[in-house]
Amino acid sequence: METMPESSAPRAATPTGRRLVASDIDGTLLRTGEPATPNVRHAVNAVLHAGHHLVLATGRSLIGAVPVGVQLGLNDTWVVASNGAITARLHRDRYELVEQHDVNAETAIRVALGQSPALLVAAEITGAGWRVSRRFPASSLNGPQYVRPLTEVAANPTPRVAFHGPDAHRIVPALVAYGFTAIATRLDWVDVTAPGVSKATALEKVREQLGVESHNTTALGDGENDVEMLQWAADSIAMGHASPFVAGAANRSTGSLDDDGAASALWSLLS
Repeated sequence: METMPESSAPRAATPTGRRLVASDIDGTLLRTGEPATPNVRHAVNAVLHAGHHLVLATGRSLIGAVPVGVQLGLNDTWVVASNGAITARLHRDRYELVEQHDVNAETAIRVALGQSPALLVAAEITGAGWRVSRRFPASSLNGPQYVRPLTEVAANPTPRVAFHGPDAHRIVPALVAYGFTAIATRLDWVDVTAPGVSKATALEKVREQLGVESHNTTALGDGENDVEMLQWAADSIAMGHASPFVAGAANRSTGSLDDDGAASALWSLLS
């Protein structure tokens, strides 16, 4: 476990010096499917002990984000989930939904399948899983899958629609032309949320609620869905394995997942 020298132990922040530290989960705090390392958990605890606010800002659904908060020992903290479509307060293993922005699923699905009819479709059920047109690969969605007719998938309120299949990224321009927020997290995966929704828009509201000054914001991430968040923060840190496009949105970088880069970035806030 990484430790800090006694002389440089984190000091408690004054109210005006408290930071909002927003961190992505997958590819940043941990490798998908694995727990955070002891180094990362120790660094998270140090940031909290110093009086700063750690906010999880993730593409995961709430049902996938809450266990990470529990693992990291977070309590009475904020989480921005579903790429900014959902904001909630975490209370250990429970959450309080604060805000949700639903997407026009019917139109998004019509546009996407008009471009690529064979794509799998999933619509998030907040805190409960997903309605899917056909079953997705195991572990590709956080929470249970409920296979439903496409008309039912499209008709129910949802904060996010996901499309999966070969070359799914090709549907992004058509969705963006309709005003949707569409992000190809992989070549075979696209997440769609309401217009103007991002991790950054949700985090700005959290910042205001916490009373943190804008110059005391830090963001840490590695993916395309982190770009707006990195541009929003006064201090933005890209993981070492991030693409040049993502790294270009940050003002500094840290190590990769293999280097426990998130731990190094968090410790740097306390030196």
